[in-house]
Amino acid sequence: MEGCIFNIMKYSIHDGPGIRTTVFMKGCPLTCRWCHNPESQQVDRQAVRFPDRCIGCGKCAEVCTAGAIVIEDKRMRVDIKKCIGCGSCAEVCYADAVGMAGKAMTSVEVMKEVEKDNIFYEESGGGVTFSGGEPFMQHEFLLEMLKSCKKKGIHTAVDTCGFVRKDILAELSGFIDLFLYDLKMMDDDKHKKYTGVSNELILDNLKELTQLGKRIFIRIPIIPGINDDANLEETGKYLSSINGIEQINLLPYHNISIEKYKRLGEEYSLADIKTPSDDRMDEIAQRLKIFGFKIK
Repeated sequence: MEGCIFNIMKYSIHDGPGIRTTVFMKGCPLTCRWCHNPESQQVDRQAVRFPDRCIGCGKCAEVCTAGAIVIEDKRMRVDIKKCIGCGSCAEVCYADAVGMAGKAMTSVEVMKEVEKDNIFYEESGGGVTFSGGEPFMQHEFLLEMLKSCKKKGIHTAVDTCGFVRKDILAELSGFIDLFLYDLKMMDDDKHKKYTGVSNELILDNLKELTQLGKRIFIRIPIIPGINDDANLEETGKYLSSINGIEQINLLPYHNISIEKYKRLGEEYSLADIKTPSDDRMDEIAQRLKIFGFKIK
């Protein structure tokens, strides 16, 4: 089976226990305003531009069958709406001014990369983490890789936003050792405003997983001025009302992805927000520790 992967990161130590390989899969049902992997949101491949590298040769425009590229003032201009993600431009670009976010890979090809680091998993208690995007967007492809990992004794983790059909979640959960479960905010109206979807299904699925006895780490992105206020207490109260949450991981906001948005021809709306200081993160950790959770 074939899927769309946009990165495979080796020696990852922040996506679950031990040393891990993180497989980043394309596609996400959410459009979080602070998303640091904007290239992950579309399921299909898409062009990534590096205008400063362009030498104005025009080869990309010549091969673009969709008419998405024109050369103006010896620089390429890309109409993102016309781009069909075929990758022809990237193949002929001498200067690497155009690349592609996303690569078609079979489950066998992905597993070959994963298995290269088996010795590190065994020594450190690590494994493979499927991330994204939202891995469940390619659930059939994900299931095939999870089954392969189980056959080979490789620990599996899935980093998910939780916005997934219940039947799909139930089918795959038996092959997942650890859920890294994103919980962005409790207020449903704010959740819709900043992520594009309701949090009702996300909260229901979290309860479902706890009832199944799954191992769960909650991940909360800390976005100053958006969810670092009363939302923290509401989150702590909610999580303490259900059993089975092993720990909470706090992820401080950063804006280092601004360049990614530019390369995709998209606007980034939160550029003025600053990364919270270490002291601020410690303060937030203390506010959640009172609910009895291990905070990382």
